[in-house]
Amino acid sequence: MGDGLRVGLKLSGQGTTADELRAVWQVADAAGFDHCWNFDHFASLGGDPELDVFEAWTMLGAMAEATARVRIGCMVTGNTYRHPAVLAKMAVTVDHLSGGRLEFGLGAAWAELEHTMLDLEYGTAGQRIARLEEACRMVKLLWSEERSAFDGRHYRLVEAIANPKPVQKPHPPIWIGGSGERKTLRVVAEHADVWNAAGGDPAEVARLSDILDRHCADVGRDPAEIRRSVQIRFDGDAEGTLRAVQSYAAVGVEDMIVIVMGGSAQEHAEAVADLLPRLRELG
Repeated sequence: MGDGLRVGLKLSGQGTTADELRAVWQVADAAGFDHCWNFDHFASLGGDPELDVFEAWTMLGAMAEATARVRIGCMVTGNTYRHPAVLAKMAVTVDHLSGGRLEFGLGAAWAELEHTMLDLEYGTAGQRIARLEEACRMVKLLWSEERSAFDGRHYRLVEAIANPKPVQKPHPPIWIGGSGERKTLRVVAEHADVWNAAGGDPAEVARLSDILDRHCADVGRDPAEIRRSVQIRFDGDAEGTLRAVQSYAAVGVEDMIVIVMGGSAQEHAEAVADLLPRLRELG
């Protein structure tokens, strides 16, 4: 793994404004955060589904133009919301707009309401994970081959053309979110550069990380190639955040994404920025 502790900043695109989003991106860029994130949902989370929600990949294009240094990404894209070939094209576009700063986050998707209201196929968790695995293979083909052919159970490509290719070679880092022990972590072992764990008890993250190591052994991959990441919500408690980061770092987590919430996002982003030197010491 290596490269020490990296720290990201995340303001999800719900219950916020365009001005507040831009302010947080600028804090992330100026303060030296390693990465800056949004999320991918069409109905808001956490109780009231009718809060304002901005679309993730349109926002990433804006983030690319509003920043100059910080890496940007979606934590994480719901695979079922877009055809993987369309998503691959969107990602390449953002990679070029940002000068090669895209981190490509992907997950199986889980919010049933969004699928129901948009008439998207939901299926079982196993089916969504199978679609995620096929999507990973398809996206990497489109990012690397002159013409891509793919005949999966859920998706097909017929001599597909996908130019330009990403700025980053062989492709932008792939982050996969999820903690399913048997299927999701297998997909992580096969395709991810970074695993985004669900968080919670650090001991549980460590246990799941050990399971990921075993999946890596099964597929012939060095587990040290896959960084571990978690998300931590910042509520204004600086010392509590430091303790949480330290507890995750102690079990091998190398990327910490600190979440700030709409309404107080700029103030909290600046407070986390003040903590960056102390956070980096924990790595």
